[in-house]
Order: sequence, then structure tokens, then C-alpha cells
Amino acid sequence: MMTKDDYKVYQEKMKKSIDSVAADFASVRAGRANAAVLDRITVDYYGSPTPIQQIASISSPDPRTLVIQPWDASVLKLIKKAIETSDLGINPADDGRCLRLAFPQLTEERRKELVKQIRKYAENGKVAIRNIRRDAVEAFKKKQKASEITEDDLKQAEKDLQKITDDSCKQLDELLAKKEKELMAV
Repeated sequence: MMTKDDYKVYQEKMKKSIDSVAADFASVRAGRANAAVLDRITVDYYGSPTPIQQIASISSPDPRTLVIQPWDASVLKLIKKAIETSDLGINPADDGRCLRLAFPQLTEERRKELVKQIRKYAENGKVAIRNIRRDAVEAFKKKQKASEITEDDLKQAEKDLQKITDDSCKQLDELLAKKEKELMAV
């Protein structure tokens, strides 16, 4: 007989996949200044890639502007270069002490590009979830071959795993719909 504990490890892996997609969504800017867009940008700080948040304070004086003020003034140019070479598409204004990122209003074309991007993130998340299900089914088939579980248990496990997979994919679809709405409403 299968218990909830038999599926726990796979549920946790699927949850991590959903969290990863949610983090990817957060890094896609929706026309408003959001410090999360800087999460994936790292600066070569004394030879190691360091997230901007660890070497500077980030504030948002208004809805369309982020101000990045490094604690060590010598890294200002490095931060500026990292932002310019990223896929953010914003040129920072440098006043010698801090950087200002002005987020322009998104064009219709740019919104559609961003929607395509987040759909790709969601699809990658679903592929990861389906791979987890496949690995789980293979693990249960091995258990059945080793006579640790019965054929009926295997069938039940496959059914339960499919339900967990469907629920996880549904969560991703809900996240995607919410982010699409946010992007198109700006």
C-alpha cells in the first residue's frame, strides 16, 4: 500500500520547479521598478561573481526608478557594466555616487516579447515537472520488479503521480496567467 511519504520527495522536487519558475517570472520587469529584475545580474567583485544586492543598497524613489548605491564606490563602474551587458535593456545613469535605472513604459511589442519569454519559462517548468514524474514512475517500476510493491500498487502510484503532476502544472498555469495579466495591464 502506498503512503503520502512515498510521494513526498517528488512533490518537493515539483514544488522547487514551480518556485524556480516563479523566481524567473519575478525577474521579468513589468514596466514598474522592481529590485527583483537585478537578481540574476552578478558583478565580478574581487574575482567572484557577486549579486548586486550584496554589494549595494537598492531603493525605489518612485514607481519607475531604481537607485543602486554601492557601499564601495570602486565597484560603481563594475555594476554599471554588468547592467549594460545584461538582457535588462536599460542603460543606467551614473552620477559618480550611485546608478539610476529609469524604467520606460513598456511598448506593446515589448510586452508581447515578455509574454513569450514567460511562456517559455512556464513550459520549461512543466517539462521539469514531467521529468520528475517520469523518474518517479521508473523508481516505482523498479520497486515492483524487486517485488517491494504489487502491480496494483504500481498502478495506483502512477495514478497518484499523474494527479500530483497535473496539480503542479495547474499551479504553473495560474502563475503564468497572473504574470501575463500583469504584463498586459501596464
